[in-house]
Amino acid sequence: MRLCSFDLQGESRAGLVLTDGSLADLTAMADHDDRVAPTVLGWVTRGRQGRTVLDQLLQEASTARYSVDMGDVSLTAPIPTLPRNVICVGANYTDHIDESERVVGALDLPDAPVYFTKDVRSICGPRDVIRVDPRSTEQLDWEVELAVIIGEPGRDIPADRALEHVWGYTILNDVSARDIQLTRNQWWKGKSLEGSSPMGPYLVSAEEVGDPQQLDLSCWVDGEQMQHASTSQMIHSVATIIADLSTTLTLLPGDVISTGTPSGVGLARSPQQWLTPGRTVEAEICGLGHQTNTIMKERHADG
Repeated sequence: MRLCSFDLQGESRAGLVLTDGSLADLTAMADHDDRVAPTVLGWVTRGRQGRTVLDQLLQEASTARYSVDMGDVSLTAPIPTLPRNVICVGANYTDHIDESERVVGALDLPDAPVYFTKDVRSICGPRDVIRVDPRSTEQLDWEVELAVIIGEPGRDIPADRALEHVWGYTILNDVSARDIQLTRNQWWKGKSLEGSSPMGPYLVSAEEVGDPQQLDLSCWVDGEQMQHASTSQMIHSVATIIADLSTTLTLLPGDVISTGTPSGVGLARSPQQWLTPGRTVEAEICGLGHQTNTIMKERHADG
């Protein structure tokens, strides 16, 4: 199944995508059905039990009474306010390491996952305008990534059981200010521009996605394809990442893990390309949906 969050008349609501492409307003349903959680995060915290109820709702004719036309709503990130920072994996595709070396010098192939985080305030919706302040950055870059949403808590999770802890998957564009990121000894600031990183449009259940290492992912800028790869090319698989993280951290429902980007970023192009005002960036992962975001200049009172 597919969940989403949306704004309807100024109110944030949770939706279940029905077979006809419309949305069942779960927030409205929750007022009349005690089985129903009013938020996507509420469903995630219910884990496998929640997915069973959602399957039931998809089969019930009464669910259609709460349907909303997709064209009448504005989709936000599936979990509009994340409970914790996004855990990100860097250098997880060999071809991205190779292209980065041409710019930043020699990089070692990581024998274990490399982590950093993005602030929760960096997340925006799959159709939102991304506002950039040229006084802060002139090198805004794109990075399409598969994001994993944890549904079952766990510590010291074995790799062969790791996918059992996944509620589902979504798209995250790890938009990065390279001139900030590469001039400091840490990446958090350059990866955490407020409202810069689209997530969504949907949270797709693990059962519907199947093998997370067999997904095609792509990114376009102004209609030109910049990135195209498969998650099969990851150095460290989703299961490996979950197992590794859980050796030192209890993973909790609602945790988001973004699994790295393949080659094709603006930093490594010749000449380099950046997301400047007026440009449009699109990201897509097979089975998870499509994002389209336009870049606009941040306006200030002083002009």
